[in-house]
Amino acid sequence: MTSNLDALLTALYVHLDDHVLPLAQQRPRPGRRRLLTDAELACVAIAQVLLGYDSERRWLRLAPARIGHLFPRLPGQSEYNRHLRDAAPALQAAAMYLVRALPTWHERLRLMDGTPVRCGASRTTVNRSGLGEVAGYGRDASHHAFYWGAKLLLVTTAEGAVCAFSLAHPKELDERKQALHLTHVQTLAPGPRPIVCDKGFAGAGIEAAMAALGHQLIRPTRGDEPEPGVKVFPSWLRQRIEAIIWTLKNQLGLERHAARTTEGLWARVCQRILALNAAIWHNWLIDAPVKRSLIAYDH
Repeated sequence: MTSNLDALLTALYVHLDDHVLPLAQQRPRPGRRRLLTDAELACVAIAQVLLGYDSERRWLRLAPARIGHLFPRLPGQSEYNRHLRDAAPALQAAAMYLVRALPTWHERLRLMDGTPVRCGASRTTVNRSGLGEVAGYGRDASHHAFYWGAKLLLVTTAEGAVCAFSLAHPKELDERKQALHLTHVQTLAPGPRPIVCDKGFAGAGIEAAMAALGHQLIRPTRGDEPEPGVKVFPSWLRQRIEAIIWTLKNQLGLERHAARTTEGLWARVCQRILALNAAIWHNWLIDAPVKRSLIAYDH
């Protein structure tokens, strides 16, 4: 099997259509039948972000020349946008299926971190945006800056595949509450796992709650702690999850999502995470030396 975008889309479509998103399980909907099935839409959406097209309108103008030999029927921009928003649960299910198919799913170690997803930079946007359900004012401690947007929390394997993720309002849920909610509603892995995180997850309450679930939090010690817990912290693991977040936000375009509604933002987050997991999954199939590399699929 070759390491290029066509091979990735072909292998992914076969797996999704056979095991995850078969046509027989899709609910009938009123109106005209859509041009793409959910499995086809997932592949087209992955190709969009891997090739670096942030604009859906521009992507659909160029898609026939790039992937038209694989998907000869492509919808217009409005139908593509509506279908992508409606198919967000299918994209999330596909991303979780792929991470469970990886050999590293059964490894014990997990990485966890949160990052802001900025949604606007003006007061007019705040007042008129349809993102009010999930977006609010928050502070990015890493960059010492305030922002208006949502908080994305990720739990990943050590190689970079996303095991669980959630979006939250930065004012309603801080990182610790969001992490507890995420571990209750999504499965991080079978059995207890040590989770590497940062100082923002410090606290007796969250550590006790995570311990009750079987997860041990490994974090750097704070200066005000009288009895530091972990004296030698694996800082290289923190750098790794920062690199994973950079891949999602810059290389896959999450920083330039251009979403205007809560449903659109969630669909774009699922689209980027599915693209990352799909690339890692395919790199395992072809035995690529670097599993998180996207170089073979971005041209």
